[in-house]
Amino acid sequence: MEKRRFSTVIMITKESYQPTDISAWTGRTDGTDPDLLRWHQVVQVINLLQQPLPALTPGQKGIVLLGFASDEGVRRNKGRVGAAEGPAALRKAIANFPVHFNAQTLLLDAGNIICVNGELENAQQVLSEAVKAILTAGYLPLLLGGGHEITYGHASGIRQFAGKRPVGFINFDAHFDIRVPGEEGASSGTGFWQLAQDAKQAGVPFHYLALGIQKNGNTRQLFNIAGEEEATYVSADAFHLQDKDTLLAAIQHFLSQVEKVYLTTCLDVFSAAFAPGVSATAYNGILPGGLFLQCYRKIMESGKVAGVDIAELNPSLDIDNRTAKLAASLIFETVMAYCGEEPF
Repeated sequence: MEKRRFSTVIMITKESYQPTDISAWTGRTDGTDPDLLRWHQVVQVINLLQQPLPALTPGQKGIVLLGFASDEGVRRNKGRVGAAEGPAALRKAIANFPVHFNAQTLLLDAGNIICVNGELENAQQVLSEAVKAILTAGYLPLLLGGGHEITYGHASGIRQFAGKRPVGFINFDAHFDIRVPGEEGASSGTGFWQLAQDAKQAGVPFHYLALGIQKNGNTRQLFNIAGEEEATYVSADAFHLQDKDTLLAAIQHFLSQVEKVYLTTCLDVFSAAFAPGVSATAYNGILPGGLFLQCYRKIMESGKVAGVDIAELNPSLDIDNRTAKLAASLIFETVMAYCGEEPF
């Protein structure tokens, strides 16, 4: 099996990796002046089997888009598969965005980590190493899911990079994803349980904040496990009832306890009217409007976010690309906030 070194840290194989074809980045072209550019005109496609990430100059910012083309965890969790096609749909949805970030910012597409023959644990390990290498090179990993099994690989990479610095995990989700693994092993619903066990083994606190939890989407056992692991959560009702004070206070308190943050958004946290293309739709999910954006921006503007991902986009279940467009808008928000650009 051929192996090549990515940067100076990670070993990936041709079997676990799929570079992006530049043809995936197409869209409208209004010109080449800086104020006319769109993402498909400035993104750089990188093949991790052939080249390291470009070195950043002092003060320069860089973002690496990396797909996790897997829905094996969704299958193991008895969900509707199809999220493995999410990264491709997301690239298509974001390609035509206008460039509002600094011209010196590097936007890279590093392809996909893929899950081969149902070997989820191996794919998560490769993803973890890739995330650590991206962070070591000074870039923000912005990951495109994929099922929510993306969490364990992504967050593990951040934790390895952070070393002894406390890491917090923030999850916009209707579900805790804190299940004890079943006979088939880890799944899209076990990521935060796995992270909690890793924290115990390392003798460090487990910092977990779940936002948008639905009581009708989690068994009493899951609430009990969340309590045992000292997770913090705010229910979807806080969004429905516009309880801004409770949400922002919970976020601020959580941020004060950690130095690095893993931020993940499971698209099933949103109302099915806005996010029909997910494994488990929520008719009474939260709205992707003002209050959600305030919460999301508060987290991003903390300066502590070390990695972001969007999970559970299933293009085969989408309607009029609603879910893909919603996910794309979150990617745009992330890039704008990371680059220090003010929203209009």
